[in-house]
Amino acid sequence: MAAVTGFGGMFLRTDDPKALYDWYEQHLGLVKIKGARAFPAPAQGGEIVFSFFKPDNAYFPLAQKAMINLQVDDLDGLLDRLQAAGVTVDPERQSYDFGKFGWVTDPAGNRIELWQPIAHD
Repeated sequence: MAAVTGFGGMFLRTDDPKALYDWYEQHLGLVKIKGARAFPAPAQGGEIVFSFFKPDNAYFPLAQKAMINLQVDDLDGLLDRLQAAGVTVDPERQSYDFGKFGWVTDPAGNRIELWQPIAHD
């Protein structure tokens, strides 16, 4: 039976696509693959979460129509590196039994959620 096998991508609106591509490449590892841009994911660690929010839900900025959630292998290390590079990093970090979360904002004002899943042995 045909089935969805993983996260396919995210589409965001921006006035300067090239500048945003460059920022994501520099800070979050986006690379050019076959004419498109992608995050290499040879060993995706956690499930792909697909959530819907009501228009007035404040989990991410109300003016933002979508939010990217990226899985990471070292949340604290990445957030510390991004902050040192001048990226806007939310000081709040959250931990749950399914992983740790932190947030950054890209130059276009999009809030990005970073998730370090709990490793399951």
